Amino acid sequence: MNATATSVWNNCLKFIQDNIQPQAFKTWFEPIKPVKLSDNVLSIEVPSKFFYEWLEEHYVKLLKVALTKELGESAKLLYNIKLENTYGNKEGSVEKIPSTSKGTMAPQEMDVPIKSKNPELRNPFVIPGIRNIKIESQLNAGYNFENFLEGDSNRLARSAGLAVANKPGGTSFNPLLIFGGVGLGKTHLAHAIGVEIKDKYPERTVLYISAEKFTQQYIESVKKNTRNDFIHFYQLIDVLIIDDVQFFSSKTGTQDVFFHIFNHLHQNGKQVILTSDKAPVDMQDIEQRLLSRFKWGLSAELQSPDYETRFSILKNRLYRDGVEMPDEIVEHVAKNIKTNIRELEGAIISLIAQSTLNKQEVTLELAQQTVDKFVKNTKREVSIDYIQKVVSDYFEMDVATLQSKTRKRHIVQARQLAMFFAKKFTKASLASIGSQIGKRDHATVLHACKTVDNLAETDKQFRKYIEDLTKKLS
Repeated sequence: MNATATSVWNNCLKFIQDNIQPQAFKTWFEPIKPVKLSDNVLSIEVPSKFFYEWLEEHYVKLLKVALTKELGESAKLLYNIKLENTYGNKEGSVEKIPSTSKGTMAPQEMDVPIKSKNPELRNPFVIPGIRNIKIESQLNAGYNFENFLEGDSNRLARSAGLAVANKPGGTSFNPLLIFGGVGLGKTHLAHAIGVEIKDKYPERTVLYISAEKFTQQYIESVKKNTRNDFIHFYQLIDVLIIDDVQFFSSKTGTQDVFFHIFNHLHQNGKQVILTSDKAPVDMQDIEQRLLSRFKWGLSAELQSPDYETRFSILKNRLYRDGVEMPDEIVEHVAKNIKTNIRELEGAIISLIAQSTLNKQEVTLELAQQTVDKFVKNTKREVSIDYIQKVVSDYFEMDVATLQSKTRKRHIVQARQLAMFFAKKFTKASLASIGSQIGKRDHATVLHACKTVDNLAETDKQFRKYIEDLTKKLS
C-alpha cells in the first residue's frame, strides 16, 4: 500500500474524528482502507455498496472538507467497492469501471453527489426501485406492556423486558432471550419491548423480524451477490429483535452471518432480543459459538399462566373489546383452558362471535359448549419436547437423563415410552423423533415402539405406566 495514501487518509481521519460522534466514526470510517494516491485522486476501499451510498448521503461534505485540507481544491476521491463471489464466501477488491451501458457504477468523484444507478435495495425492507434509507421498525403497536399482564408465570421475563426497554444495550440482559411454549406471549413481549424503546428513544433504530424472514433475506442476498450489504444493513440497527430464533436450526449460512452481525451489535453496545420455543440448552443443530452467545445475557422463561393470570387476561381482553360478560362465564373459560394464552383468548373471541352471530345471550351453557369444543380441538396438539418433559416428570428424572446413553432399565423404558408417545401423538417422522430424543436413529424408535407394544401385553406394571401417561398427554 502506498505510504502517501496512508498518511493522507490518516490526516483526513483525524479531522473527521474531531467533527462527528465517536460511534459514527467507528462504524463508518474505521473500516475504510486507503488504496493509492495518484494525481491528487485518493482511492479508498469500502466494504459494500450500501456502505458507499451511506457515506455519500451523510458524510460527503465532511469528506470533501477533509480531503481539500490535505490535497487542495483539485482533490478527488475514488471508491473501490469490495465485492463478493456468487456464494458469498470469499471476497476480493475490484475497482468500479465506468460502464453506463451495463448499469455499473462509475468511480465517484467527491464533488459529484451520487445517485445510485442500481435501484436494487440495500435495505431488505424497502420496496425495490424506491430509494429510502429509513428503516421501519416492523413493530405492532398493539402488543405493548399495558396489555401484557404480569403474573407468576411471566414476572421475570416481563421485568427483564422493562429493564431493557428503559436502558437498551445498557443492562447485563444482552442478549435477552425469551423462551417458552406456543402461545405464551413471546412475540407479544418482544414487540412490547420494541414499542417501549421507540417511545422512550425515538432516535434509536429498532427492528423486529422473524428468524424465517431473516433467513429468506439472507438467501436472497447470496443469490444477488449482496451479502455485504445485508450484513451492513443489520449492523446499523440499535435494537434488533429476532423472533423464533430456533428457526436457524441446521441453517449454517444464516447462523454464520448472524454470528457476525450479533458480534458487531454486541461489541458496539447495541441491544439484541431473541425469542425461542426452547432454552439454549435444548436447541438442536445450532452452532456452539452461537449458543454460547445466547447465554451471555439472560434467558427468561414464559410458563403457562396460573388461574388468576388467566382470569385477568380474559377480563382485560373483554374490557379492550368493550364487551361485558358475567364473571361466572369468564371463570369457567379461565378454569378449563390452561394450555396457553392464545387458546384462552381464542375461546373468548369464539364465544363473543357465536353470541353476536347467533344473537344469543352469552350463557354458562353456551360457554361450556364452546370451551368443550375448543379443548377437544386443541387437546392433541402435543410436542415432542412436552412429551419428554411429562415422561421425565412421571419417572422423577430430568430430560437430560432420559436422553442420555445409559442402559439402566428404568431409564431405557422411560426413553422408549417417550418415543412411543411421540409417534402416537405427533406427526413427526421416526428420524425426527429419534433426533430429538437423545439423537437416536429411526430404527431405534421403531424398536422402542415394538417393545412398548409387547410389554403392554405382558407386564401389568408397564401397562399402568402407559395408562397414566396417556391420561396426562390426552
